[in-house]
Amino acid sequence: MKIHSAEFTVSAVAAAQYPSDGLPEIALVGRSNVGKSSMINRLINRRNLAKTSSTPGKTRTINFYRINNAFYLVDLPGYGYAKVPVSERRAWKGVVERYFRNRRTLKAVVVVLDPRRDPGELEGSLYRWLAGLEVPVLTVLTKCDKLSANRLFNRMAAIKKELGLDEVLAFSSLTGRGKVDFLKKIDNILKADPA
Repeated sequence: MKIHSAEFTVSAVAAAQYPSDGLPEIALVGRSNVGKSSMINRLINRRNLAKTSSTPGKTRTINFYRINNAFYLVDLPGYGYAKVPVSERRAWKGVVERYFRNRRTLKAVVVVLDPRRDPGELEGSLYRWLAGLEVPVLTVLTKCDKLSANRLFNRMAAIKKELGLDEVLAFSSLTGRGKVDFLKKIDNILKADPA
């Protein structure tokens, strides 16, 4: 798949604000500051379409990006950032869970992890919860340029074992590593389950 066009469509906090055109959606979920926005910008070859921040917990809405007028990349609020008030974390969780439960156009979930940190109970709970959605789940390790090849190989193996995964994809927003493979997987998912 080649990306020819990408546009930010809407930041939503309620279902009434979601796009209603019926295009398929690929949702990205991960801890705050894991690099989802940078990953989106690398995928679409744009520097600042998805807003990045050095402050974790910045994305507090569900952001929809229309790609090739054919599908949406959906950037979900990051989870697990301790400095955000508990009440706000609960509100985000509710928004994300309602999106997952009720969005018929959702075709896959991309779980974005940082290979430098061990998956915790939050990740374990997330994967258990996603198992009930009956949509493909793809795991992508961002920031892989920050590790040596040997260290990355070992971390990928450890994360697969910890989470019981068959496959993880290494990705670098800095170098573009993994971009072609990622887009190929998304293309296959969309072709297998057309809107």
